Amino acid sequence: MARPDPHSYFDDAQPRTERWHLRFLVDFERKVLGGEATLVLAEPSEGLLDLDTKGLTIYRAWVPATDVDVPFELGPEDPILGRRLRLQLPAGTGAVVVAYETSPAAMGLQWLEPAQTEGGRHPFLFSQCQAIHARTLVPCQDCAVARVAYNAEVVVPEGLTAVMSAGPDGDEPGPIPGTRAWRFRMPQPIPSYLLALAVGELEGRDLSHRSRVWAEPATIERAAWEFAGVEDMIVRAEGLFGPYDWDRYDMLVLPPSFPYGGMENPRMTFLTPTLLAGDRSLVDVVAHELAHSWTGNLVTNATAEHFWLNEGFTVWAERKILKALRGQEAYAIGWAIGQKALDESLARFKDAPELTVLRTHLEGVDPDDAFSSIPYEKGARLVALMEREAGEETFAAFVQAYMKRFRFTSITTEQWQAFVEERLPGLLARIGADDWLHKPGMPANAPVFRSETLEALEALGKGFPGHRPDAEAMKAWTPTELLVFLQNLPRVLPLDACAWLDRTLALTGRGNHEILVEWLVVAAGSGYEAVFPRVREVLSRVGRMKYLRPLYGALGRTAATRALARDIFAQASPGYHGLSRRVVQGVMDKYPA
Repeated sequence: MARPDPHSYFDDAQPRTERWHLRFLVDFERKVLGGEATLVLAEPSEGLLDLDTKGLTIYRAWVPATDVDVPFELGPEDPILGRRLRLQLPAGTGAVVVAYETSPAAMGLQWLEPAQTEGGRHPFLFSQCQAIHARTLVPCQDCAVARVAYNAEVVVPEGLTAVMSAGPDGDEPGPIPGTRAWRFRMPQPIPSYLLALAVGELEGRDLSHRSRVWAEPATIERAAWEFAGVEDMIVRAEGLFGPYDWDRYDMLVLPPSFPYGGMENPRMTFLTPTLLAGDRSLVDVVAHELAHSWTGNLVTNATAEHFWLNEGFTVWAERKILKALRGQEAYAIGWAIGQKALDESLARFKDAPELTVLRTHLEGVDPDDAFSSIPYEKGARLVALMEREAGEETFAAFVQAYMKRFRFTSITTEQWQAFVEERLPGLLARIGADDWLHKPGMPANAPVFRSETLEALEALGKGFPGHRPDAEAMKAWTPTELLVFLQNLPRVLPLDACAWLDRTLALTGRGNHEILVEWLVVAAGSGYEAVFPRVREVLSRVGRMKYLRPLYGALGRTAATRALARDIFAQASPGYHGLSRRVVQGVMDKYPA
């Protein structure tokens, strides 16, 4: 037996699936998907086939060509991996069908009541399969090296629309009265974690010949305005990486409980509505998810232990795209904002330094528990250091060669190192790459990104409230400049200083969630009670983990704010995604008794 991924039962000595034919019946009343998965093998095979499952009820397995039953058994439950589904394939098996049903508690699915949506009239369903949750939707080889193409039929209640990480392939009345069947086709091979599905009351608006945004009717016009510049981003990204290989770049704005800023599902990026700031100031998340179309989706980390290959290159690329669009100052400020996230993650893992290396070893560790800014920001700084050492023009050619060599494959850090050595001999040794990859914390040669504007804003934040900036000058700051100032404030301020900031900049009423949450963290941590209703509102409505972790953390400072946090969580947690609930519970578990 050879298991190359510590988070999967996938055995690379067994047959490999190369295509899925999926049928989903979406049952909003029971909160389950009725499923039928046809797994097409790379070649006719016999013997054992081990699949990943979690929470699935398996009804039957058979060979579709002959309708002969395939014997199967489910192994014991592992809290991280789930249960192994072992199939005994008869000789000459080219495909196997598994009939099954998901669990209402599937971590990869969130079912929303109408009241949790913007429109308030219809339920909503969305998936989140990264890191290892595709197995809660489909019995599969749930690992990045076993890439598959797929087609799917999704049967939903009439009046609702289904979208997937795949191209639309028509729709028609469903097999059950009052339903509609939506068909999809994904011809390019993807890792299982990029399987994605959403169902709800949705409308679409075209943004270019190859991009459309989807959202609820109450949100669609704001979303179309906010992301109108996406085609320019695609063109800039193609200049960095080469041609866009996924045909279309569509986006879906989800309800607020979505636990991430964005998810790079190919052909259908999922986005949080907290990006709809009304001033296009948060579209850097779209640049990040778009860059994943190359770094992550086209060339993919082989396992979660090589996650930095996805995220480090993508953060670097995101900032290169924004530099081309906004200039050097915005580029430097983007790195400064990322530095704060990196510092917070390094502090969070001070007692688990093994999680601050880039090339991690995660046997027995849930990848969701290891999630942090480190693979993103430390990884991006390694890529930027490589670019400085190689020279911008040489490195640009290297990146395009990297994309071309490993297109539609999943690779390890070690394979990446071998390719770098082949194309840029000696570079990794000159920059001490082994320290970056295998040692905790940040190496001494980490690149620094500076600008006069950045340094002035940092000084103003750190000097507050001893020195108060000019109020009119503050009002002229861009949203990003204001964010840098807020990030550099002391975490606890006198109440009169909080009141002055709020009065001067109207912070508590902001619609930009990056600014709003940074402010609420400082104000709530300072005991500034005027923000408590807004804190309750945000935590009751928004499920993005990036915001929940620091806000609940700030509320842990005093007995009174801890009581407020517990009260909010008791009311809000049923509406959180399971991933978000787990993150918040972890924060609150560290509160003093």
